[in-house]
Amino acid sequence: MINKSNFKTKVNGKAVELFTLQNINKLQVDITNYGAIVLAIKVPDKNGKTEDIVLGFDNIGDYISKNDAYFGAIIGRYANRIANGSFKLNGRIYQLVKNENNNHLHGGIKGFSSRVWLVKKIENNFIELHYLSKDSEEGYPGNLSVFVRYKLTDENALEIDYSATTDKTTPINLTHHSYFNLAGEGSQSIKNHLLKIYANSFNPINQEFIPTGEIRTVLKSPFDFRNFKSIGKEINSTNSQLIYAKGYDHNWILSKPEDKVALAAEVFEPNSGRFMQVFTNQPGIQFYTANFLDDTVIGKSGKAYNRRSAFCLETQHYPNTPNQPNFPETILKPNQKYSYSCVYKFSTRESI
Repeated sequence: MINKSNFKTKVNGKAVELFTLQNINKLQVDITNYGAIVLAIKVPDKNGKTEDIVLGFDNIGDYISKNDAYFGAIIGRYANRIANGSFKLNGRIYQLVKNENNNHLHGGIKGFSSRVWLVKKIENNFIELHYLSKDSEEGYPGNLSVFVRYKLTDENALEIDYSATTDKTTPINLTHHSYFNLAGEGSQSIKNHLLKIYANSFNPINQEFIPTGEIRTVLKSPFDFRNFKSIGKEINSTNSQLIYAKGYDHNWILSKPEDKVALAAEVFEPNSGRFMQVFTNQPGIQFYTANFLDDTVIGKSGKAYNRRSAFCLETQHYPNTPNQPNFPETILKPNQKYSYSCVYKFSTRESI
């Protein structure tokens, strides 16, 4: 049980608090306006036993000082990586903060994941948060006004809606970064989870995790999750892409109508019977297998979070798109509105 007092503080004079969403089925989602972070998602298993299924910490101090893994956060202004921390826009080269070797990752040193968001509206099953990312923040052009809305429906879906407007042309790519373990957070491995991704191709990367620009088929490779397959089945293969990333950390190109909210991925954990579906109108989804966690990361109730103890399914546009003209556009102009959605829906079943 999360202690609300552990999440009540001020950061740079701005109030931080914990907020709880509930539905008629007693599902519960805990959220803080620091980083718009999802702190906990409490979901019953097939026997009715409720457990928290996302990794995180017990107090706000750890999120502020130790959340290098971005547990539960909203990521922006640009999710994933931008090569060399730079891009060219309207004839000008913009230099961003480099915070992962020579590259820009997840919005920079102080991205949206470590900002205090303004709570605009709160109800029993709904919260709306706002953040104004100022011109030149982390190197990006334009004042970007961002809204994130979390809603927990009575159909056991956590809906995340993103919207944004800008006063200068800018790249934008928002995502949500929860680490899931459907057996319960702190369980040791997600290798037995069965995963299906609705995608025929993915973006291969170089040794710095930057997409090469190629669109590669998943056929006859460990990246083929078109039918349910255990996450661990091929994760330790000698495929060079898995060696580069130390597991899965790639963007899959979703096979769905453009801009339509559709099923992107499904995950089943056999022992608990928990089943999760992911829907989105974004063109890609990053599947990550917690390759860089180790037992030095101490999470809730003193549990050590190890490598492969969670997975992320981050709906998004492709990494490094500002430097890849063949990728779907991520540029937002002053006369446009950015609007995308991600839905995580939970249920139980006996088998696949």
